[in-house]
Amino acid sequence: TAKSHIPNYSEFYEARHFSPAPDTPIPVTFCGQETLLGRERIYSCADAPEFTVGVEICEDLWVPEPPSSRMAQCGATVLLNPSASDEVIGKANYRRSLVRDQSARLFCAYAYADAGEGESSTDLVFAGHDLLAENGAILAESQPFTTGLVTAEVDLQRLVQERRRANTWADRFGGPAPIPFSLSLPELTLTRPFARLPFVPQDAQDLSGRCEMILHLQASGLKTRLAHTGVQHAVVGLSGGLDSTLALLVTVRAFDALSLPRKGILAVTMPGFGTTGRTKGNAEKLAELLGVDFCTVPIGDAVSGHFQDIGHDPTVHDVTYENAQARERTQILMDLANQNGGLVIGTGDLSELALGWATYNGDHMSMYGVNAGVPKTLVRHIVRYEADTAQSLALRRVLLDILDTPVSPELLPATETGEIAQQTESLVGPYELHDFYLYYVLRFGFGPEKIYRLAQTAFAGKYPAETLLHWLKNFYRRFFIQQFKRSCLPDGPKVGSVTLSPRGDWRMPSDACAAVWQAELEKLH
Repeated sequence: TAKSHIPNYSEFYEARHFSPAPDTPIPVTFCGQETLLGRERIYSCADAPEFTVGVEICEDLWVPEPPSSRMAQCGATVLLNPSASDEVIGKANYRRSLVRDQSARLFCAYAYADAGEGESSTDLVFAGHDLLAENGAILAESQPFTTGLVTAEVDLQRLVQERRRANTWADRFGGPAPIPFSLSLPELTLTRPFARLPFVPQDAQDLSGRCEMILHLQASGLKTRLAHTGVQHAVVGLSGGLDSTLALLVTVRAFDALSLPRKGILAVTMPGFGTTGRTKGNAEKLAELLGVDFCTVPIGDAVSGHFQDIGHDPTVHDVTYENAQARERTQILMDLANQNGGLVIGTGDLSELALGWATYNGDHMSMYGVNAGVPKTLVRHIVRYEADTAQSLALRRVLLDILDTPVSPELLPATETGEIAQQTESLVGPYELHDFYLYYVLRFGFGPEKIYRLAQTAFAGKYPAETLLHWLKNFYRRFFIQQFKRSCLPDGPKVGSVTLSPRGDWRMPSDACAAVWQAELEKLH
C-alpha cells in the first residue's frame, strides 16, 4: 500500500520527492516478488477469517476522508499506520483523539506506529508516540520519548459483532478484492484485563457521573409518563430491598421535577410469611424520611384464604406458596392505584428480567417499570451513590442498612431468630457472575465458550472454573426458558446499551431453541 495524501505545508515538503498512490494499482517487484502497488489495498488472513488488514500512512489519517474508512467498509478489521509524526506542544492529545475516534467510527482496531529515537532532529523532534486503539478505547500507548514495543490483544470477534449490529454501517461493495496471506496462530494467553463488573465504571468519578445520569434518565422517563397521562399519584410496593428502594428514589425525583407534592406517592409495605422486621422497618423509615405517604397492608390472611380456595396445603412451601404472595401484592398495588388515580411503579431490574426471577403477572407486572434497564450490580452502586449524597444522616443510615441486607424476595418463613431464610444469590447464583454473562451475551453476542474463557480471566482467584461453568449453564437455561416473561414487559426507560425490551433492542421468540448454546456448553470443562 502506498500513501494517498502527500502533505506539503508547514514543516512538510513531501511533494518534492513523492507522488500519491496511483488510483489504479501498478505492478512492482519488491523483495524479489511481483506485487501490486496502489491505494486502499486490504489483506485477508486465510487462517483467521476475521483478521483483515488495511494500511494507511501518516497523513492519511489526518485528512477529512481517511483511506482507512473505505478499507474498513471493504472488510478490514485491523488498520495499521506507520507514521513519522513530529512532536510539538498539544499534538499528542490530538493524535490520540484521531486514533481513538477512527477506531470507534470504523469498529476496528487501529495501530499507530510513530517514528522516534534515531530520526533526524535538524528542526524537528520525534517522540515515538505509539498507540493501539479498539472501538473507541485506547488499549495501549507508549510514553513519548521512550523506545520499545507496545502490545495489546484485540478482540476481532467483538468488532465484527459490532458491525453486524449497526445496520447503518455496511460493508462497501465494489472495492478491491482482499489479498490473501497465511499466518501461524499460536494459542494466546490473555493478558488483557476484563472488569468483573462490566456495567460499573471503575473510576470513582466516572461512577458518580454514571449513577447521576441513570437516575436522571429513569426519573425523566417516569416524569414524561406522568405528565402525558395527567396522573399525579404513584404507588410503589416498598419491601425494604434494593430494587424497590431505587424505584422510590426515582419516583421522588420525578415528582420533584414536576413540582408535585411527595404525598402523592404512596409507598406500600405488604408483610407476608417471610417478611422480617429489618426490611419492614427500613421500608417505613425510608418512606418517612423521603416525605411520601405510607401504608401497611398485611397479606397473610388473604393468601391463606386463597390457599383454602384452591386447596393448597400452606405447609407445602413450593412455587405456589411463593407466587401466591407475589400476585396478592400486585393485586393490592393495582387496586390502590385505582383508588388513588395513580400508576403502579415497577421495581424489577434488568438482571431479574434476564433470569426470569419474577412472578408472572405478579411483581413482573406494573404500569411503568423504572428499573427495567438497570442491572443488579449497578442498582447497588446507584443506591450507594444516593446514600453518599443524602441530605440527612438518618437517610444515609437507612440506605446503607438496605445495602447491607441480603437480596431476597422474602417469600419463605424467616428463621427462628427472625433472619431472612431465602437468599436469592444462593438460588440463582451470584449477580456479579450473571451480570458479567448478560453483558457479553447481549452486548456482543459472544458464545458460551468465549464468555467462559473471559470469566476465567476476570474472576481468577475468586471463583473456581467449575463454579463459573455451573452458573453459566444456569444463566443460559433460565435466559431461554424465561423469555415469555420478557415478551410482555411493561414500558420502562432504556438507560444503557444492554436492554431486554421487546419493543426495542431485544426481539426473541418465547419458544426459541437453546440447543446450539447447550451443545457448546456441554463441551466445556
